[in-house]
Amino acid sequence: MKASKLLLFLISFLIPSAAFSVTLSLERTIELANDSSLMAFRYRNMYQSSYWQYVSYRAGRLPSLSLSLMPASYNRYMTQRYDSEHNIDVFREQQMFRASGGLEVEQNFDLLGGTFYMETDIEYLRNFGENKYTQYSSIPVRIGYRQSLLGFNPFKWERKIEPLRYEKAKKELLYNMESVSEQAVTYFFALALAQAEYRLAEENVASCDTMYVIGQRRFRIASISRADLLTLELDKVNARNTLENCRIALKRAMFSLASFLGMDKNTEIEIVMPGRPMTVDIPVDMALAMAKGNNPTLLGHRQAILEGERDLNKAKVESR
Repeated sequence: MKASKLLLFLISFLIPSAAFSVTLSLERTIELANDSSLMAFRYRNMYQSSYWQYVSYRAGRLPSLSLSLMPASYNRYMTQRYDSEHNIDVFREQQMFRASGGLEVEQNFDLLGGTFYMETDIEYLRNFGENKYTQYSSIPVRIGYRQSLLGFNPFKWERKIEPLRYEKAKKELLYNMESVSEQAVTYFFALALAQAEYRLAEENVASCDTMYVIGQRRFRIASISRADLLTLELDKVNARNTLENCRIALKRAMFSLASFLGMDKNTEIEIVMPGRPMTVDIPVDMALAMAKGNNPTLLGHRQAILEGERDLNKAKVESR
């Protein structure tokens, strides 16, 4: 059994994995890049982090319900007491069982930075000792408002910054996904150029081989000199060297595109060239308006200004 496992391991190690062959158009390459590339996965995770941060901010603006319970608490200890009859201090054993529960509803108030609350609780106490007794304590409803008079109001600044941060995250996702598409287009045309150069190198090798064979025949009948024949032979060698270099460049370009798209490294990719793109005229005013509305950098500047104003306000308030 061990020998067979070792044999299978050696076979799988020595025999290279089978290559897969795929044909990719430009549209399919961009689609795979946006769906399966590592860059797209990273950018989507960055957006998810910002999204859940915004969800957390929105949840903080809603009423919150909290339940606090202490199902059982038993205490047994010795305590010092004064005996007035004998005018001495004595130790007495105390045993106590407690249980309590409370329910609280809170609502943050962004304008002032305080919190409205409404709560109710109940407590049970059972004493075990010389004087056994049971007590109940209950607060049916307590309504109040907590406010720091000189404290920093984070709710007001979160209301300004968090929606802007989330909007910037959405713009950044679109921007980054377009950069993924741009990178995919770069790898696509790099492979297309490498394949075209390899085909030209193959044609050049075939042409040089043919010219060398013709040159040998003409040299036998003394139609050309030996120097001309050696020149043809040198062209043949150079053509094969160029073909080998083009083969290496082709493998490198194919590996780069396959790795970027999340494919197996041995995948053979055949490129289908797209048609001529349409001409699009964009006026200057329209380009500026779209840049201001869609560029996440501008939103980032606004966020940085608001965060700076927040930090300045916090420093002023806490210095009091």
